[in-house]
Amino acid sequence: MKLILHAFDLTLKHPFTISRRSFSSQASLVVELQYQGFSGFGEATANPYYNVTVESMTANLEVVKELVYMSDLSDEPADFWLKVSVLLKENMFALCALDQAYHDLFTKNKGLKLYEFWNYKIDKIPQSDYTIGIDTIEKMVAKMTERPWPIYKIKLGTKEDIAIVKELRKHTDAVFRIDANCGWTAEEAIKNALELKKLGVEFLEQPLKATDWEGAKKLYENTVLPIIADESCIVEADVEKCAGYFHGVNIKLMKCGGLTPARRMLKKAKELGLKTMVGCMTESTVGVSAIAHLLPELDYVDMDGALLLSKDIATGVTINKGDVSFSDLNGTGVALL
Repeated sequence: MKLILHAFDLTLKHPFTISRRSFSSQASLVVELQYQGFSGFGEATANPYYNVTVESMTANLEVVKELVYMSDLSDEPADFWLKVSVLLKENMFALCALDQAYHDLFTKNKGLKLYEFWNYKIDKIPQSDYTIGIDTIEKMVAKMTERPWPIYKIKLGTKEDIAIVKELRKHTDAVFRIDANCGWTAEEAIKNALELKKLGVEFLEQPLKATDWEGAKKLYENTVLPIIADESCIVEADVEKCAGYFHGVNIKLMKCGGLTPARRMLKKAKELGLKTMVGCMTESTVGVSAIAHLLPELDYVDMDGALLLSKDIATGVTINKGDVSFSDLNGTGVALL
């Protein structure tokens, strides 16, 4: 196999703000694997919170170039992941992009869509939410008007959070999901949940700091809304830690190292009675298309990354008012533009 790396700077339609940062563009690295006329694609984006850059991912992937060159698709995706994970254990984001690309290439070569390879049925899959970043109330309303949607994920973590949601509720009857990105204390979350439930909020995502397990326990025992872990659930071992502290987990492919460990995490979460969710990290249609094939395993999904871009870099799955449609192509369905 041949390994090719493509670096992109993804420009957003609007500046995107969460509780800890604001950005107008997103650096991204797309991994391409070529073999016998087929190309497989995977993606990971840079992230300052996890100290990941395109440069660091590129350097890490150079280490596996020889191993990739010697590979010929004889390994199942999970077996290939085991081999490369030994060399990429310090960069889960790079591992994720490579794992996605291998899944795409492997199943394209077999003439199958990825969900078919996994024996998943796609007749009952959740709708994707659409994210509204922190902004002035007027601009947040404008973003909802621009993109009418059945489910909105609203970023909070300000001093005016309840006022924001009250105003947004006047303009839509859509389901609201709240993501405070570690911006609240347990006391604030317990209090806010009481008001937010009245405003049609479905759940709260990671309201507390990732390390505040004492606060998480207090919130879990006193909240009127389900609490979904994000920053507190990074790798496989974290799923079991979240039981009894959260009602569900939001698994990010980049943080855990790709589709292979994500599937194991989803299985473990279900065994523990946790709700399952997968979220994106402002990636293009390359990464979003990989997420889509996990939909039959999920209760919730946040895969709107490509919709936030002013210009996409690939074709693949499409999302219209929350409904996900798969590409006619095999694999994850991705082709670079």
